[in-house]
Amino acid sequence: MARSKISATMMAAVVASMTLAGCGGSKKEERENLDRFTAEQIYTRGEYELENSRKPEDAVFYFSEVERLYPYSEWAKRALIMQAYSNHRAKNYEEARGAAQRFLDTYPGDEDAAYAQYLLALSYYDQIDEVGRDQGLTFQALQALRTVIEEYPDSEYARSAILKFDLAFDHLAAKEMEIGRYYLKRGHYAAAISRFRVVVEEFQTTSQTPEALLRLVESYLALGLNDEAQTAGAILGHNFQSSPFYQDAYSQLRGRGLSPEARGNSWLSNVYRQMIQGKWL
Repeated sequence: MARSKISATMMAAVVASMTLAGCGGSKKEERENLDRFTAEQIYTRGEYELENSRKPEDAVFYFSEVERLYPYSEWAKRALIMQAYSNHRAKNYEEARGAAQRFLDTYPGDEDAAYAQYLLALSYYDQIDEVGRDQGLTFQALQALRTVIEEYPDSEYARSAILKFDLAFDHLAAKEMEIGRYYLKRGHYAAAISRFRVVVEEFQTTSQTPEALLRLVESYLALGLNDEAQTAGAILGHNFQSSPFYQDAYSQLRGRGLSPEARGNSWLSNVYRQMIQGKWL
């Protein structure tokens, strides 16, 4: 969360002054008379609402008013980043993205630009649904997280962005695996292979790769393509020999009188050669 430079004592004093000024009137009347207060006072009231109200939207209102009433002030700049944060807390993700993007467009060189970009990325990342749903937001999260990593590598948000990027990347691979398993169970082996191949070629650094190689062994064995099955088993054994997926693949191959070894000249053979040369995984 963005850190306030206002002390707790000052906050209490400002909140008290606003409360006294509004006594005898409703909250609606208080909001309608905000132009009587300074940018600092309204901003501080927003912070108070953010910390004490169960509705982050209340804080959004005050931060928005700072931007509206004092658009060129330093407080408006602070209020804009706090709008993004408060909207994110309220799970108003589109509004959070909008505020974060406005901050980046208006203050691209500001010290809080990295935080604004991180909030923008989070607004996508925190909407990533279960594996079985459309993954459009996952792609957008990856793009926004990559921006944090590449443009703000020395910021305090870069490490968190890297971790979330890896998780989102794994999420996409898991989607491919789910579809591949669906086809495999129904005997649509060619369609299954195309999904598992995507994981092996494009998501090889994810946790899904060992299972993808096992499922390739199963699919190719089912089609009678033993060279491809053995090569998939060889890649699995070379990189994940201690994995239970390799033990399963090895048993299936041995059950057919086969062994995990690179054979033939398929796309898997190319992957195997690249791996041996240290260019894969």
